Amino acid sequence: MSEEMLWPRESSVIKTGADREMVMSYPFRSLCPASVWAKLIGGAKKDVIFAGYTNYFLFTQQAAFDRTLKTLSERGVRVRFLMGDPEGRVTREREDIEETALTVSSRIRITLENLARLGDLPGLEARFSAPEDATNHVGLSVFRFDDDALVTPHLARVVGHDSPMMHFRRRDENGMFDRWAGHAEELWERGRPVA
Repeated sequence: MSEEMLWPRESSVIKTGADREMVMSYPFRSLCPASVWAKLIGGAKKDVIFAGYTNYFLFTQQAAFDRTLKTLSERGVRVRFLMGDPEGRVTREREDIEETALTVSSRIRITLENLARLGDLPGLEARFSAPEDATNHVGLSVFRFDDDALVTPHLARVVGHDSPMMHFRRRDENGMFDRWAGHAEELWERGRPVA
């Protein structure tokens, strides 16, 4: 039976269409509570991918993030960081657009520095997106935690924390979650390992 058949008067408040995978939306990524991030990251059991262009904010806004990554590694969770190349053309172009003191390349280097401090953890991998994919990567961040994803489409001239974000949970094959996850996987497969 459909949800409408079971609860006819409630159909206006029950998601029934293609958008039912959307858990929450935020007009700014920075409005998503740190506790949501912590729950999704810490609750992952198989696979996490941080496919933001810089990913630096995770190390500055998640308490003891290095310990969390070590715990995930100990539990056998695959953890991947996909970043833009700090020396790449698209990175330089985005810096010109954003005009911020904490440049895009500096934010990427913060992530690289923190990953280097972690050393060689089983299951922890890092790649730069391929130069031909950098334009697609800089405009869309996908953070996936098993069957949950946080997605930020970056607005024209603002940094990531000022762009909107949506939380998706996988329910259907080839639904919104799978579309975003597929985007991150394609960028990952075409990327090159961080030396």
